[in-house]
Amino acid sequence: MSKTGFPPRQGLYDPRFEHDACGIGFVVNIKGKKSRQVVEQALTALHNLDHRGARGSEEETGDGAGILLQVPHAFLRRACAGIGIDLPEPGQYGVGMIYLPPDRQQREQCERRLEALVREEGQEVIGWRDVPTNNIGLGNTARSCEPFIRQIFIRRNPALSEDLAFERKLYVIRRHAESAMRYGKLAGGEYFYAPSLSYKTIIYKGMLTPRQVVTFYPDLSDPLVETAIALFHSRFSTNTFPSWERSHTTGRSTRCAGMKTGCTRASRCSSLSCSAMIFRNCSL
Repeated sequence: MSKTGFPPRQGLYDPRFEHDACGIGFVVNIKGKKSRQVVEQALTALHNLDHRGARGSEEETGDGAGILLQVPHAFLRRACAGIGIDLPEPGQYGVGMIYLPPDRQQREQCERRLEALVREEGQEVIGWRDVPTNNIGLGNTARSCEPFIRQIFIRRNPALSEDLAFERKLYVIRRHAESAMRYGKLAGGEYFYAPSLSYKTIIYKGMLTPRQVVTFYPDLSDPLVETAIALFHSRFSTNTFPSWERSHTTGRSTRCAGMKTGCTRASRCSSLSCSAMIFRNCSL
């Protein structure tokens, strides 16, 4: 069995029938004012959802947990300035949380491919940032399939006058990247995953317990990380296999685990219709 992904269909097991029973919630400032308080309250609430998450035989390996925030521009600008990256104003760049292979050569190959896709979509790569992580408290299972996590910063093409046009472009880049690398038989591609790629929001997640999220990601403890809305999620894999990529679905995926083949096909047909109306010049 591969350390990433799920086993193939065998015996009574079929990955189509996986489903979750998770704990989710959100904290929001109804006036849209960003603050550190919203982040702290969301993390506290996530800690209190520990009973809604699950573990296997290892107490230190969780089924998954994560949090979605608005892009913390002040924090990212300071962090990037320290590595020689000058970020533009909010809304003029997108940031992606990217899972990459632990192997350096495979990782660099994935990065080059992603950068090429960004250029093909008419956008510009500003640079990369290594996301600080602390896996000391993680169980052996979580560490055995832990990806290397980096942030990519993408400059908005001035020709994109509408904010949502830029957001759609980032979505297309993410979809193409996952298709080319995760499902394209690229060496180490099974590690590649983009939890988020947006100019508006960012997701910090992993194969963690709720209490491990803030310790695994030191970014979340920085006072400059502020938001007006935070969505958090503690995963309970009732009959599924935990994984880094499926550890936090809130705000990232609209898939319904456990869908039958007919429902899946209907969903795909609907996606094609949306593609025709909204993504007129994009092949998804």
